[in-house]
Order: sequence, then structure tokens, then C-alpha cells
Amino acid sequence: MSVARAPVVAYVGIGGNLGDARATVERAIEALAQVPSTHRVACSSLYRSAPVDAGGPDFINAVAALETTLTAPALLAALQNIEQAEGRERPYRNAPRTLDLDLLLYGDGRIDSTALVVPHPRMQERAFVLRPLAEIAPARVSDAAVAAVAGQAIERL
Repeated sequence: MSVARAPVVAYVGIGGNLGDARATVERAIEALAQVPSTHRVACSSLYRSAPVDAGGPDFINAVAALETTLTAPALLAALQNIEQAEGRERPYRNAPRTLDLDLLLYGDGRIDSTALVVPHPRMQERAFVLRPLAEIAPARVSDAAVAAVAGQAIERL
């Protein structure tokens, strides 16, 4: 007999800067709503941002909140399947990409494994994560964190 897991709210960073990035991000938002044992509860506006530690054209970004009974590793696997379906390749670290889905937060959980680190280790350094996250979950982002990335180019679409 299996025991049902209590739902957890996870936050996923969504971004892409190759091809029709806006259409890809919009498809990814819809795909997140189709992940088994998961319900999309909120999604931020779309944002355009300059690449940070990456090359290529500007990114289109968003953050989605998902209520899920999946474990964090199972959710990560689902995110990676969506990336692959959109043609994600990983030729080198921080390469331009069709789609990037990052598990930013998984409830209040802390995970530090070779496959997954939660909270996302660089989310506090990136306006393209903090601004959309603050839009849908203001209690998860401090004013000081947003102020610290105020110099990064980002535009709400």
C-alpha cells in the first residue's frame, strides 16, 4: 500500500533565448500544467532580460508555481523531459538554449545532491528569477534581494 504524499508548492524558472523564445516559453508554461500529479497554480508575466553569464540574444523568462505530490527528483526529471521535447541541447555550460527549466524552490526544502540543489544556488543573483518570482510569490523575495539585482537589464512584456 503506497502512502500519498502531501502536496508541495514548487517554483520553476522558465527561460529561453534561441528560436522563437516567447512561443517556446509559452508552450513550456502549458506543458508544466500537464505534468502528472502536478497543478499549475500561478505563472508570472513574461520578461525580457539580457543574458547573465551566457551568450546569445535576450532571454524570455517567467516563473511558475506548481502544486505537486512528485518528489523533487521526479519533478526535475519531468522538467528535463519538457526541455528535451523543445530541443534543449547542453553543448557547454551556460550555452544559449531553446528552453531552460530550473527548479528554484521546492516548498521549504533544502536539497544538496550531485543532481539537484534547492533552493537554486544562483537565484538570488538574477533579476530574471527574482522579479517574476516576486510577482507571484512576494513573500519569497526580499526587497533587499530585488535591490541587489536592480542593475540587471530586465523588462516586463
